[in-house]
Amino acid sequence: MSPPPLRAADLPDDPLAAFRAWFRAAGEAVDVAEATALATATPHGRPSARMVLLKGADERGLTFFSGYESRKGRELAANAHAALLFHWPALERQLRVEGRVERIGRDETEAYFATRPRASRLAAWASRQSTELGGRDELEAAYAAAEQRFADAGNDVPAPPWWGGYRLVPDGWEFWQHGDDRLHDRFRYERDAAGGWRRTRLSP
Repeated sequence: MSPPPLRAADLPDDPLAAFRAWFRAAGEAVDVAEATALATATPHGRPSARMVLLKGADERGLTFFSGYESRKGRELAANAHAALLFHWPALERQLRVEGRVERIGRDETEAYFATRPRASRLAAWASRQSTELGGRDELEAAYAAAEQRFADAGNDVPAPPWWGGYRLVPDGWEFWQHGDDRLHDRFRYERDAAGGWRRTRLSP
């Protein structure tokens, strides 16, 4: 059974508040609500997409982490425009966020990195994301080398210099909800001249 139609009155004026409400509902309905597709592009417009995990959302933007030298890192360095897409089938909802991406501060990166399991921190040292490997044994050897390097560090393993956080600063949000007979509900928020948000209903 499809959800009831989505009306403008059902969405707050602030898209971040709307996002938080939908994200809370998704957290109760799906296993990994924070999984999101990140789309980037080269300066020539050649796109690519991959799944990342959302690690924060506040008035500054939406935060995720990656290797700076990965394909997405290289594309963001050359073209800072990107988009995130959340898909929550159990709720029959999708949510798109578009904007510019910036690196977060090193202190913030280290604070998040310290919350990761030690094995995941060592894996970040072992993996130079998107670079070619001769075989899995090469990756496992790099992990073993990281274990040896930080054998006496305990849980005090710092973030590699080539790894850190990014923040997408939204200039557009789009909320989509399934409707029967393809009569979906679709609302878009865009920045207005005064720095606030203008909300419009779009044809599905």
